[in-house]
Amino acid sequence: MPGNAIAELILQYVALKGLVFSKVFLQIIRLYKAVKMKYNNKVMQLILASASPRRRELLSKLPYPFEIIPAEGEEVSSQTEPTEIVKELAAHKAQEVFAVHPDAVVLGCDTVVDFDGQVMGKPRDREDALRMLRALSGNVHFVHTGVCVLSSVGNWLFCDSTEVHFRVLSEEEIVKYVDAGEAYGKAGAYGIQDDSRFVSHIVGDYDNVVGLPSYRIKEILETIYKR
Repeated sequence: MPGNAIAELILQYVALKGLVFSKVFLQIIRLYKAVKMKYNNKVMQLILASASPRRRELLSKLPYPFEIIPAEGEEVSSQTEPTEIVKELAAHKAQEVFAVHPDAVVLGCDTVVDFDGQVMGKPRDREDALRMLRALSGNVHFVHTGVCVLSSVGNWLFCDSTEVHFRVLSEEEIVKYVDAGEAYGKAGAYGIQDDSRFVSHIVGDYDNVVGLPSYRIKEILETIYKR
């Protein structure tokens, strides 16, 4: 066989071996990425940095197991705009827990009621709760929830807002609600999930009023866990 023909055969053989090697190599890389993603999903525990039973209930509806480690820092904001306040407070909560659990996915949230630019957080006492509900009665307000998600994959910080229309409440309704203990621990001294009769209608996400914009959280977690 002429030398040129032998050389050609050798080159074809090497090329074929190279092609096979390349395919095997690509398969190994794909397998490695799949195993790595599965491993990361396993170790990146989702943590809710909130003790709110309402947020816990909403988050439990998503297909992601999680544990609760509430942030314990003081809720103080340097911001003045309600939408910026909730974002800053949510970030503080998430950062506090993420500093201790850097391999986790940490979710921090904060919710306030915005009535004519006045921020209504959780009522301090009975008189504060009565004042809030009297002000909201028959009026329109906004519920802002700030969300911060921290992880090794990426970070997210945003505010979701819902417009809430209250019907006119009688003094008897307000006093009965407050004295039943339903007003405490809730921004604006009410929980839409407890007594929706206070609300005539809303414009926006219902879950956001409860305290967690579930649909946006779901999108973020799908990005992190690749589901």
